[in-house]
Amino acid sequence: MRVLILGGSGFLGSELVRQAVAAGHLTAATYATKPGHTREVGWYALDLRDPGRIDAVMAEVGPDLVVNASSGGADWAVTAEGPVRLAMASVKYGSRLVHVSSDAVFSGARVHYDESCLPDPLTPYGAAKAAAETGVLLVHPQAVVARTSLIIGRGQSLHERAVHDLAAGTRDGALFTDDIRCPVHVADLAAALLELASHDTSGIHHLAGADALSRHELGVLIARRDGLDPSRLPTGLRADSALRGALDVRLDSRATQRKLRTPLRGACQFLTVKV
Repeated sequence: MRVLILGGSGFLGSELVRQAVAAGHLTAATYATKPGHTREVGWYALDLRDPGRIDAVMAEVGPDLVVNASSGGADWAVTAEGPVRLAMASVKYGSRLVHVSSDAVFSGARVHYDESCLPDPLTPYGAAKAAAETGVLLVHPQAVVARTSLIIGRGQSLHERAVHDLAAGTRDGALFTDDIRCPVHVADLAAALLELASHDTSGIHHLAGADALSRHELGVLIARRDGLDPSRLPTGLRADSALRGALDVRLDSRATQRKLRTPLRGACQFLTVKV
């Protein structure tokens, strides 16, 4: 199978690239600033704001599968409009599309969210991700939109690096005790995305870990795994901060998990040993 991974030099994207190559797929990947290091991959610079460039890359690669793991933050042109341009190109070239979305599309008002719940974002980033979901499925009804949560693994995630910096006292801030998510291991998420792509399925799917943890609880698990002193991790309440966004969002992934062989482990399991 010929696979194109957008955002292939990022944290999730690089794991998708690794697994796709290991599975024997002919793999290409895109990057925004610099390519990744996997030699077996064809690397393409791509700006999702440029429909002509999207078309050129799609025409050259001719992918059977496109996985969009790119990240544009709150930039509407990249995060909201870019995936729709990509979906249109995927339809044009007959490509399967898996688009990675986020639990940021939810406000936290109901805490527990399954795939039937409608987005109600609180932040510009969440609004852009919600708009992308709607646009992608409108122009490419056979696409998969996979919402996920905090992505952890191998010490390279933003949260893991923050825990190390906070424990060392080289970073200001705190780990919130009221900011709750369902962390997922990057290897589990990448495997589940590629497995979903092989299924005859479409629409919204949730791919998050089984455990709901606060940022501080997650930080304690990371610290213990990595031999750090958890007591050095400062705590705080997000509700008392100036940060916008939902407090408690728990993606219910049970319906999608029943379709998959790939286990979506909880952080209490995958952080018990260093991987």
